[in-house]
Amino acid sequence: MSRIELKSDKQILWMREAGLVVAAIHKALRQAAVPGVTLLELDEVSASVIESHGAKSNFLGYGGFPATVCISVNDTVVHGIPDMTRLERGDLVSFDCGAYVEREGQQWHGDAAFTMIVGGDEAGANEALRLNSVTEESMWAALVAVAKGKRIYDIGDAVEAVVAKRRDGHWEAGIIEEYTGHGIGTAMHQAPEVLNYRPRGLSPRIKPGMVLAVEPMLTDGGIETVVLADDWTVKTADGSLAAHWEHTIARTSKGVWVLTAPDGGAAGLAPYGVKPTPLGA
Repeated sequence: MSRIELKSDKQILWMREAGLVVAAIHKALRQAAVPGVTLLELDEVSASVIESHGAKSNFLGYGGFPATVCISVNDTVVHGIPDMTRLERGDLVSFDCGAYVEREGQQWHGDAAFTMIVGGDEAGANEALRLNSVTEESMWAALVAVAKGKRIYDIGDAVEAVVAKRRDGHWEAGIIEEYTGHGIGTAMHQAPEVLNYRPRGLSPRIKPGMVLAVEPMLTDGGIETVVLADDWTVKTADGSLAAHWEHTIARTSKGVWVLTAPDGGAAGLAPYGVKPTPLGA
């Protein structure tokens, strides 16, 4: 098993800097993702925010990826490549964003994703609204598990619990198993793997100094996926809708701090009785 990189308080503060850049990308994309805009134009928005903050993209060039943001529309689960496709009112679109800052000769990364309905929730079909709601809720429950849980598998257990709770008649969201969350720090992807379901066996203990990217991906149908010829774009095999939510969270000696949320996760964690504890406050 790969070594899990534990961060000092100083290093977590650097990661907070990267996290706030990612939060700024999210804000700009929410405003720019209107009917008629192309995915390439949205990538330009992301690139501009990264540059204006003096940060660098951790997506552009990663394994040959050609953009600063993954944009996944409707039945695309993750890793959608921005192109000349124009968003339409009612589209369910996910933005997976990242950036890093360089401090004392090392990179410190941030990574977060959100899903929205183009034109506002009132423009979306009931299926899209339901799926997006349960996916976001499962992410916050999983982040709470970082605060209250003892082991990494508790995070996936929290996702499963929300999906089961939100079962509606014969419908239940599908949990994508092939793509997972991960540790993050001096590299974008590190140990441990953060599953969105709970397998058998033990997993690493959650310890102060761990920083994790928690990112459930759910579908409105089956969990089988296919990868397109570009070797990046992942779609649901049955054409069902997909949603993706992610935040980077640090477990510290004081508690937890959602590094990619402007408020540190205060609003999202509050319903669960968890209050983020920023370092240096």
